[in-house]
Amino acid sequence: MIFVGIDVVKNKHDCFITNTNGEILFNSFTITSNLDGFNGLYRKITSITENITNVKVGLEATEHYSYNLFGYLFDKGFPTYIINPLHTNLYRKSLSLRQTKTDKVDACTIASMLMSDVNLKFYSDTSYHNEELKSLTRYRFNKVKECSTLKVSIFLFASFSLNLKNLFRLSI
Repeated sequence: MIFVGIDVVKNKHDCFITNTNGEILFNSFTITSNLDGFNGLYRKITSITENITNVKVGLEATEHYSYNLFGYLFDKGFPTYIINPLHTNLYRKSLSLRQTKTDKVDACTIASMLMSDVNLKFYSDTSYHNEELKSLTRYRFNKVKECSTLKVSIFLFASFSLNLKNLFRLSI
């Protein structure tokens, strides 16, 4: 089994690839957050094994920065796991007393988490639909809030203009 740990950052992603025996297949390396970087990662993984079912990929959930890479890997058929950064942090602390926290260390930690299989849930189509529903719910909430703000503004404008009209009527 091949384990790929990826620490997601805005413009780059740090990756670490190991196998079941703990042998480091690719030490920490960085890919860019674009199609060229994603293709480079895919080539490295497929240079190790052609059987994608023998690969587990773990990504740290970092808002929208991981969406493109996740979509790419999911479309290629890789079993992909989205891992909470807090979970990664606690797991890293449990492995070492040192307070080392770098993106490369996190990529290695994610790969280690995949190896130990600590209550990780595989990302599925259902998860995708749930994420889309969350996104739509947030969007609707923001639109309702904007609408309420506009209604208050219109009310205040109408009240202010009516008061001005009455003020000018009294002064004439």
